[in-house]
Amino acid sequence: MASAKGLPAFRVASGIALTRILGLVRLRVFAHYFGVSPWADAFYAALRIPNVIRNLLGEGTLSASFIPVFAGMLEKGDEEGAKKLAGVVVSLLAIASAMAAILGVLLAPAITTLVALKFDEQTRALTIPLVKIIFPMVGFMVLSAWCLGILNSHRKFFLSFAAPALWNVAQIGTLVAFGASLVLDDLIVALAWGAFGGGVAQFLIQLPSVLKLLGGLRLSLSLATPGLREVITSWVPVVLGAGVMQVSSVIDVQLGSMAGGGSVGALGYAQLLAILPVSLFGMSVAASQLPEMSRDASVDREAAIRQRLINGQRRIGFFAIPSALLYISVGSAVVGLLYQSGEFGSEQTALVAAILAAYGIGLPGQSMVRLLASGHYATGDTRTPMLISVFSLVISASCAYVLMRRFGVMGIALGSSLGVYVNVTLNLWTLKYRVGGVLTGSLAAAHLKAASAAVLAAGAAWWVGRLLPDMVPYLEGPVVIVAFGITYLAATLFLGHPEAAGALARFTGKE
Repeated sequence: MASAKGLPAFRVASGIALTRILGLVRLRVFAHYFGVSPWADAFYAALRIPNVIRNLLGEGTLSASFIPVFAGMLEKGDEEGAKKLAGVVVSLLAIASAMAAILGVLLAPAITTLVALKFDEQTRALTIPLVKIIFPMVGFMVLSAWCLGILNSHRKFFLSFAAPALWNVAQIGTLVAFGASLVLDDLIVALAWGAFGGGVAQFLIQLPSVLKLLGGLRLSLSLATPGLREVITSWVPVVLGAGVMQVSSVIDVQLGSMAGGGSVGALGYAQLLAILPVSLFGMSVAASQLPEMSRDASVDREAAIRQRLINGQRRIGFFAIPSALLYISVGSAVVGLLYQSGEFGSEQTALVAAILAAYGIGLPGQSMVRLLASGHYATGDTRTPMLISVFSLVISASCAYVLMRRFGVMGIALGSSLGVYVNVTLNLWTLKYRVGGVLTGSLAAAHLKAASAAVLAAGAAWWVGRLLPDMVPYLEGPVVIVAFGITYLAATLFLGHPEAAGALARFTGKE
């Protein structure tokens, strides 16, 4: 069993792992039918703006503004006040989500033009009806994020992070049921309806547990509710910061639409793989630590917050650094294993692997950002991460545009990777003045050990790949990945990385 100390992060990681594994299955089936094509471009573009709204009103912003206040009230014993606050927040979210959904449906043509500047008329025509179907899904995903805030504040993590698995299941079921009988134009529309149904299910499966914790749903629009002003005051800068990040994702699509047909789809495939370690390791640690850091902040335990940030960075680095080297060194084996089938051939594998390698450069930094920002959020400072995000966006977008002109679609990913390290550096610097230095000598030594072991593992995986005879991707990929993993774990154990023994114990089931 996992130790009590690491149990929250373990539960978050378990829920995310379930969701991401099913997400990879979804991507595998999607790639089989749509490959790198106008239909793939249309679907990923149609998801982009709804995802922007979801992230502005949903998990990221709600966690940063609502959980610190809600968890703080619970820590002080004010359960009745916390329940009233939850009712007001969900009422306001429901109204905002409904308005966003209506506007999204009415403005679908304009939204499509805004997001995909250079789509040809055929691809644009494919995208517009998908936007109309998918946009209302956002409301249920925002309400799902509210459920996550309630559950996490009560230290219940698995359900909230496993619930999005239903979104993947619904799309897998749609493609399996109709993939052989519908033409691609109709199949992509059916898939959009599947995504909508999955979003509804994601909310409904969490609702009974939330209602039990709250003792029912107390809907209210009373703006005088204690704690609400604090939530809104914190939420505005977080939304602006999250908005900056979402603008960045829209810029990626816009630049991708300029880079040629299939580029938006190729970016989408690579981004979903790149975000996997970020979700499993960065998000799991950050999500589990935010309620605890918020409790620490409510009773002025800055030293405890600092130590949680140091420990979290060490744990994230142990997994994120090798993930980056895996993508950079043998990314084609990973992409081939997960995607190469049907309409997704070897040329598409090479393109997506190159983009993935570029995203891999920024992967360790991207995995750290959420945790470092949570350090600010826990202490009530939502303005600093917002300002950092604005500055990082300018750097990232500028680099992406310049590098795209030199390296094509891969340059967009390179620009994103450069921008994220600006974000990390500024977060580390500003946290020093709030809770003390969170980049210590021991932490730097742990990162160096992880990087050294990852370089050795990358060399071993590349060598094994060269020795193997020509094999189909679903046979070659596992061999190469296992060789990487075994070498990395052995090397970190030899070097004495603090996280290595625990990782081995979890892998063997002895913890």
